[in-house]
Amino acid sequence: MNTLTEAPLVAAFLIFCRIGACFMLMPAFSSSRLPAKIRLFLALAISYALTPLLGDDIARTVAGLSQAQLLLAIGGELATGGMIGLLARIFFLALQTLMTAAAQAVGLSTPSSMMGEDDGQMPEIATLMTLSATALLFATEQHWEILRAIVESYSRLPPAGAFPAGGSLGLFVDRLSDTFLLGLRLASPFLVYSVVVNLAVGLINKLTPQIPVYFIAMPMVTAGGLLLLYVTVDDVLRMFMEAFTSWLAKG
Repeated sequence: MNTLTEAPLVAAFLIFCRIGACFMLMPAFSSSRLPAKIRLFLALAISYALTPLLGDDIARTVAGLSQAQLLLAIGGELATGGMIGLLARIFFLALQTLMTAAAQAVGLSTPSSMMGEDDGQMPEIATLMTLSATALLFATEQHWEILRAIVESYSRLPPAGAFPAGGSLGLFVDRLSDTFLLGLRLASPFLVYSVVVNLAVGLINKLTPQIPVYFIAMPMVTAGGLLLLYVTVDDVLRMFMEAFTSWLAKG
């Protein structure tokens, strides 16, 4: 490879591979509602902005690589960027999944509203929480923290190095477990409320079998769930953003 001509171009392309792969999976930016051209131009702009900061070191690293090694480096950059974006997206997927379970617990399981990031439908509570968390992601400027994590990843996982597949898989499993527990903790008020209320309705129905207590009580159960949502929504979003911010800070 010609160091003076090709290495800087290859370095810029490798930066784009990592950032572009991250943008394909990270929250908000990976939404299908955001036009593909805008996502592409945004990834190109950020890659171009980071090239003066990272390009020289990467160019020296890839200067002596063969074509086979260069292809492996491109694959490693795509995998690294995709892993960073996927780890961030897991938080929002866990929130969406457990809030869907919370909506089912309070009788609002009909998927009548659009999903925040993908094409499809899901319950209103899940849509409200997901969109609110996405808005807070930008309001608290955590999207810049994701970019900082990408920049710092070059010191831990330099280009043209072996992608740690085993370590990444373990990290993915750990993060999946942590985010599921986080989502379960956030949805626990609705789940506990559902168990208690349905148990009470079931006992009343046993005592008065001639009256369809369950069908009469369902609007009251749903109204109580909405009241519980009104009381807990601030704490749920605050706890979610605190956990997400803590993960970005610690890496």
